[in-house]
Amino acid sequence: MQKAIFLGIAAGCAAAVVFLSATTGPMLARILLYLVTPLPLFLVGLAHGWAASAIGGFAGSLAIALVVGPAVGGVFAASEAVPVAVLTYLALLSRPAAAAGPDVDPATGIEWYPVGRLVIWAAIISSAMSVAAMFLLGPDLETLKVAIRKLIDEVLKAQIEAMGSGKPLEEDDLTRLADLGLYLLPALTALSWMLTALFNLWLAGRIASYSGGLARPWPDIPAMRFPRWAPLALAGSTAATLLPGYPALAASAVSGALYLAYVLLGLAVVHYITRGQPWRPMALWALYAVLVVLNTGVSVIVAIIGLADSFIPIRRDRPPTGPPSPPSSGQPPRQMPPPAT
Repeated sequence: MQKAIFLGIAAGCAAAVVFLSATTGPMLARILLYLVTPLPLFLVGLAHGWAASAIGGFAGSLAIALVVGPAVGGVFAASEAVPVAVLTYLALLSRPAAAAGPDVDPATGIEWYPVGRLVIWAAIISSAMSVAAMFLLGPDLETLKVAIRKLIDEVLKAQIEAMGSGKPLEEDDLTRLADLGLYLLPALTALSWMLTALFNLWLAGRIASYSGGLARPWPDIPAMRFPRWAPLALAGSTAATLLPGYPALAASAVSGALYLAYVLLGLAVVHYITRGQPWRPMALWALYAVLVVLNTGVSVIVAIIGLADSFIPIRRDRPPTGPPSPPSSGQPPRQMPPPAT
């Protein structure tokens, strides 16, 4: 336990340093540092338990509060420490299995928390964080619109004009952009945080598994599935974006996060159905390359594949052909509540 506490404090201080470093320097360096800020907390949590990541989050928040100020320490706690502790806790949650399944370790008969539900929890947390960020930017829509307009003027205006052959933006154009950004910003904020959190969770799991320190077997990610209510949540939140005021902003955050969730599910479907095919590596590399280049258009198609899998059995049962599960540390499982239907 003492080792976990020490490593947790060290990880929290490392995350705090990265968090503060992401506020200065060249833009590319700031983006990269922001991207890996929660990685130390995820690493210590997956290897030594969620309590270690919680201790690290508290230590990092306290260090930032003492060095910079309580407000910045609170931001670190809300955006990094608490979400990492929650996701790590869920990732290590387990119970004795009643039957075989994609989340059951055949060697021990232990069922681990489903990956699909972990993704949905990341969507819920990122949506809540996005809405909280909107309230911090402006307690009402007019104040929020002024903040977005200032962001466009100071950061985005030059890039947009450059993409438009140097044509200067008129006042009406800036107003329309601010109106559009008002409803897109919550979705983009939720999507950005969710992608960052899940990337670091995956990367930390890979690093821990290669070192033999992962506290659970590596999950079958391509076989993940979402709860039955997830498609209804996506449809409802998308429809709710037509509401006026802050309810529309909250709906935008939820729909943006769930959209990313279904993009990830669509990619999981592609990974699953191409198992054992000789052309699989080339097809996957081509898919990701096109997804990076064309982005929105291709991501919509991938999300539709993931959504269709909720109603049509695209993934048939087939033996996995990937590498064997990494060794686990043998920590005793914690009881997991029965999944909701």
